Amino acid sequence: MNSTEFLFPPKFLWGGAIAAHQCEGAYLEDGKLPATPDTLGIGAKRFATFGEDIDPAVYYPSHVAIDFYHRYKEDIALFAEMGFKALRTSIAWSRIYPKGIEDEPNEAGLRFYDELFDELRRHGIEPVVTITHYETPLYLCQTYGGWQSRELIGFYEKFARTVLERYKDKVRFWMSFNEINVISMMPELGGGFHVDAEDPRRSQIIYQAAHHQFVAAARAVKLCHEIVPGGKMGMMLASQLSYPLSCAPADVLANMQQGRVSLFFADVMLRGHYPAYGDRFFRENGVELNMEEGDLETMAQYTSDYLALSYYMSNVVSGDRSKHQMVGNMAFGLSNPYLKSSEWGWQEDSVGLRILLNELYDRYEKPLFIVENGLGASDTVEPDGHIHDSYRIAYLREHIRQMGEAVRDGVELMGYLAWGCIDLVSCSSGEMKKRYGMIYVDRDNEGRGTLERKKKDSFKWYQKVIASNGKEID
Repeated sequence: MNSTEFLFPPKFLWGGAIAAHQCEGAYLEDGKLPATPDTLGIGAKRFATFGEDIDPAVYYPSHVAIDFYHRYKEDIALFAEMGFKALRTSIAWSRIYPKGIEDEPNEAGLRFYDELFDELRRHGIEPVVTITHYETPLYLCQTYGGWQSRELIGFYEKFARTVLERYKDKVRFWMSFNEINVISMMPELGGGFHVDAEDPRRSQIIYQAAHHQFVAAARAVKLCHEIVPGGKMGMMLASQLSYPLSCAPADVLANMQQGRVSLFFADVMLRGHYPAYGDRFFRENGVELNMEEGDLETMAQYTSDYLALSYYMSNVVSGDRSKHQMVGNMAFGLSNPYLKSSEWGWQEDSVGLRILLNELYDRYEKPLFIVENGLGASDTVEPDGHIHDSYRIAYLREHIRQMGEAVRDGVELMGYLAWGCIDLVSCSSGEMKKRYGMIYVDRDNEGRGTLERKKKDSFKWYQKVIASNGKEID
């Protein structure tokens, strides 16, 4: 037996992660109205219809997704068979407040999540819940311009209070926003609004919206501590680990500056104030934040309890920014000749995970939680019905191995939730072909298929990993 020769903490939260708009479907059922992901198509023009009214002639993957809304009991039983200790999911904002502005929540939507969380707990699975995961109610997008408007703070606070009060005895671990730093890269996803890349006010618009989210997140922390017994409210970062192209000072400086683009968000939410380096960025990019009295005090007093993160890849940064291009997962930079790439061009860097975990823990000294990590790949169903995904096992194995090394380094790690533990709609491309799961879902890029679930080889492998608390990974 080859092992990590290390056991993770006894209460380590092994499991998986999904998101409402990528799994649930039922986008107009039981009182729900469209959210921004429901306007997104598939492929290269996925974001061309962002924020527009629904066109009956267009195929929108999220409208059915994998039909988790109707099949969650079947899927949770499979998660339990794998041995999950936790499942991360999100609450569809427009399922609770269909437009986002209603005075009273939609009871049918609240009841769905009651039943979902109860089913998880019946199987001994801890719900880990993101309050909003790239899902702004379409009405708030079209009428208010998404998070550009300060009014969204109040709408979000009402939503957060509603779900925290409703599920206070069912959910202990919360996150305020999914990958909050993505608003700086793709405001459509992170902020529910579009701004042209050439707009001279782009930075002003984005960071003003980010300020609104910072205030909203701090209020969510306050509510969580007041409402949920023993509750924890984390912030989540889309990790953007990068290396300098060389030891040339210009490359090292450029890499530091690019890293700060994402770390800025964690600095604010974990340290409780805007970092000093942000002042220069704001001055040089024409950003003047409009704040109200009490904003900074609220942000300082109610910092997030833990840092959740996604990690898929790393990239390389040059001092010559003209060389940069998109290299996967919203990262700009260069490819690393020492790493191999996935079918979608994302470079696989398991050692980078250890580096990142150490850097983040050194910087913040707060618990870390890996809530997304996985490999998107095309899977083949063999004639005998088996799905042999050794490439996925290899990816996950090496990341778990390096995660164990980080824990041995002294990093305080709460858990590991593999992204897309069941196949789901790709956020970036809308494809079903780009599969992450240990469970195969019979659905293709055109929406065809039976939605039947099948276990992949990685299912039994991950089952063994969890049962051994991460010791048996080969």
